[in-house]
Amino acid sequence: MDKKATGISAKQRRLAATATVLALASGAAAAADASSVQIFGIIDAGVLTQSKSAAGGRLTRLETSGLRQSVWGLKGTEDLGGGLKAFFNLESHFDTDTGGLHGTGDNGTPAVGTVLFRRQANVGLSGDWGTLILGRQYGPALLAHIGTEPRAFKEQFSNLYAWAYNQLEPIAGAGSVNSNNDVGIFFKNSIHYRNTFGPVTAGVLYSLGEQAGSTSNNSILAVGLSYSGPVTLSFSHEFMKDQITGEKVVKHTGVGAAVPFGDFTFKANFLRGENNNADGTTSSKVNGLGVGVDWKWHPMNNATVAYYDNKDKENKSNHTKNLVLSNDYFISKRTTIYAQAAFVDADAGATGAAALKTSIVADGSFKPDAKTTFINVGINHNF
Repeated sequence: MDKKATGISAKQRRLAATATVLALASGAAAAADASSVQIFGIIDAGVLTQSKSAAGGRLTRLETSGLRQSVWGLKGTEDLGGGLKAFFNLESHFDTDTGGLHGTGDNGTPAVGTVLFRRQANVGLSGDWGTLILGRQYGPALLAHIGTEPRAFKEQFSNLYAWAYNQLEPIAGAGSVNSNNDVGIFFKNSIHYRNTFGPVTAGVLYSLGEQAGSTSNNSILAVGLSYSGPVTLSFSHEFMKDQITGEKVVKHTGVGAAVPFGDFTFKANFLRGENNNADGTTSSKVNGLGVGVDWKWHPMNNATVAYYDNKDKENKSNHTKNLVLSNDYFISKRTTIYAQAAFVDADAGATGAAALKTSIVADGSFKPDAKTTFINVGINHNF
């Protein structure tokens, strides 16, 4: 081609080429700016003492995760344009007192073992249409009750444990197994859709059973709904099927409400956990009732009083009544010092593995047929 005929000089062509390169570089930089990766975590430790223990007398120990679980993880997002985003979550659970990975409640019988990313290992997409998450993740049922559980499912002295242990048996006992269920909180092999419709947030999760010849065996369905308006309301339901028989070996339902009134928030939450054997017969049916009040008595302090009454209707001597007093002192946005006391009145049947089903204590170490006092003081730091 005749360069003169084009009317573009060599200098102009070089300038145009430079401008093109700069534009491409700018676009690449913008794309890079549209994505981010973040390391995050919680480190929590304190001292826990109890007046009696299931094994004998007074016990004092360094306790991990009194307020919230100790975790570290990576999360990232990328803006794909048009309101669409990609994201991932990797979250590992460890014990601050030993530095070891926290044991899990999945992977068959018995319910032992460690998983590097126990809490989350997932990837997904989000947009105006909602959020789709694939992989190991938190279930929508528990998430629905965070605002209505009297102590917001704190790691110690809440019905987090009555929730969890009432969904552990299909892994550890009675010859029934659902290998996707890690204490009804974390689910493997899962597809989870979430969306918010005005004041209502809804989540539906399905864990694929991955059993040859059956799409039902070993599967899980979990649903959670929450309403945030003048009051907060919550509802959940989930069931888990046996790996071999396809029987519903766990059925779990919850309802809750929270009502603010000035510096106070009054809360009530009811949980029903039913465990069945692989042949369909019922082994336990636990009703867990929690009521409480939060008091924001100072900009840096929040106090809570909560009462829990947990009873197995199939084994009526497995019954605990629990009173919890606590205060969280927010030194900064990242660091909290907490003090909490629990008074546990346990009937004679609240012993051994059965005690865990009615427990608000992480390891169920209260003494059966007795009253046990627990005091826990610790520090929680977020990064």
